[in-house]
Amino acid sequence: MIIFYDARCLEYSTPGHPEGPARITRTAPFLKERHPDWEWREPAGASESALLRAHSRDHLARIKTASQDFDADTPAYPNIYEHALRSAGAAIDAAQAALSGDSAFSLMRPPGHHATRDRAMGFCYFSNVAIAALDALHDRVDRVAIWDFDAHHGNGTEAIVAHNSQIAFASIHQFPAYPGTGAQSFGNVDNHPVAPYTPRAQHVDIAERALQKLLKFKPDLLLVSAGFDAYSGDPLVQLTLEPEDFATFGEWLRRIDIPVSAILEGGYSSELPELIDAFLTAWTSK
Repeated sequence: MIIFYDARCLEYSTPGHPEGPARITRTAPFLKERHPDWEWREPAGASESALLRAHSRDHLARIKTASQDFDADTPAYPNIYEHALRSAGAAIDAAQAALSGDSAFSLMRPPGHHATRDRAMGFCYFSNVAIAALDALHDRVDRVAIWDFDAHHGNGTEAIVAHNSQIAFASIHQFPAYPGTGAQSFGNVDNHPVAPYTPRAQHVDIAERALQKLLKFKPDLLLVSAGFDAYSGDPLVQLTLEPEDFATFGEWLRRIDIPVSAILEGGYSSELPELIDAFLTAWTSK
């Protein structure tokens, strides 16, 4: 397992904001202690050309010169352009590592799957997984699948990849919940709304069916938007998954015979390190 991580992602925060540095400061040492044989790499920042495959030039300019918060959830932090650039770059690097035969995980912030072509929202500035998918399509593969099991709908990813015949996208998410989208499927987009307090076995079954349908697309690369906020103890939603369910997700990835990389999205409980560890350990166990 290769972990893409840059400690500079810890340099910004807002008191009381759920998407804070503690998500990573608790997780990184936990994984290093549990898995001393895993390789840690510092990612390169995404290039402007890679960003422009997913976002408008005006959007890049707004992030670069931000002086006012984008919304109540998405502050205009100092140097947020550089932080978001590194997070997007880690998603690209993880995808490229997967295409070179490794299992790879991006342990970075900010997350990305709510950022649309022209809007930062929901803690997200650049759409990391969409950027990685479009980068891979640019020079290495013909088909990419994206499996998003974050508890919130990946509206930004959807908006960027919708109607792209080279991408299949599936989002399994609580509905109703933020951002209020994702009730319907269309074209290359498969949405799987899950009601609050849905029994976990039913939720896991929905996630498995979504993944199996993606694999029928015969992708050359599977990208995973790995959010851990569907955990029963997460403070932002009302879903019921337990650590062993995230381990099950990892087991499914271990059995897939195509390149796979995963990018951290949400997950706001104090148990986040254990949830990520359960997922990654099951994915890499022989």
